[in-house]
Amino acid sequence: MNEFELIQQLLPGLPTGPSVVVGAGDDCAVVDAGIPGQRLLFKTDAVVEGIHFTKETDPHRVGRKALARCLSDIAAMGGTPLAAVVTLALPGSYSPETVCRIYDGLGALAAQHQVAIVGGETTTNPDRLLLSVALIGLVPAGKELRRSGARVGDALFVTGDLGGSLQGKHLDFEPRLAEARWLRDRFHIHAMIDLSDGLAGDVRHLMRASGVGVELLAEAIPVSRAARLAAATPGGKTPLLAALTEGEDFELLFAVPAAEAVTLKDAWKEAFPKTRISCIGKCIEPVVLRMREHGRMRQLHEEGYTHFKVP
Repeated sequence: MNEFELIQQLLPGLPTGPSVVVGAGDDCAVVDAGIPGQRLLFKTDAVVEGIHFTKETDPHRVGRKALARCLSDIAAMGGTPLAAVVTLALPGSYSPETVCRIYDGLGALAAQHQVAIVGGETTTNPDRLLLSVALIGLVPAGKELRRSGARVGDALFVTGDLGGSLQGKHLDFEPRLAEARWLRDRFHIHAMIDLSDGLAGDVRHLMRASGVGVELLAEAIPVSRAARLAAATPGGKTPLLAALTEGEDFELLFAVPAAEAVTLKDAWKEAFPKTRISCIGKCIEPVVLRMREHGRMRQLHEEGYTHFKVP
């Protein structure tokens, strides 16, 4: 049983209530909190030493990444972040200077996106540092972007470049908040997810939630320069495999009616000239994941990143 199978086993037992619009299983929970015209977004995420960063990583970048991961999920719902609380778990021997640097990085990104840090918790963790952020945001009622909703015939787009994130992007990426809100307000975005577990993994999440299949075009997948350079090193993955499986890209993957695809691409170039956007495939039936590569169609067996397997 892997991480996602375990989550599916746990979901049916979670309590819910009449205020819950979208519960566990999407990028954020969506709650009707009685705010006129708005719904509340709620997300939590964590970074762990040895998993998401190393002991040698600049603490400023660690703090920044901890908040950026949550901001990316708010973006995937088309929302605007508001306020966060932070849980810091420290090993028995720690440096106060390191902790201050972590909060400097977290605070700088929070200020950039007008996010208030309103509290949290400190505790101990025996052998490594852990930083967890819980974030709330707002989205116009009925305008939240979900993983579900993709339709057969939709064009599938991705922002930015994929693969090679461990060369540095996973610490310094820019959450696509403005881009997601722009898409939300101008086009009929049927489904959206942020790419944290690799394209091959996250496209399956979107498929499962929407009940559609996907056909990817290998030549259209935007592979990063970092992935291409890493492929040249001994034991390096092919660039395409890196883009499909490595994860931590934090780009947006979304489905839009095919009739809007050309207009969207043209308008995007005007609005975000420094950020690539690529149409990488389409939604199909039956519910299968396949890829056209060098003119040949094959079923896609590559998997995205999973944190653990439960015996």
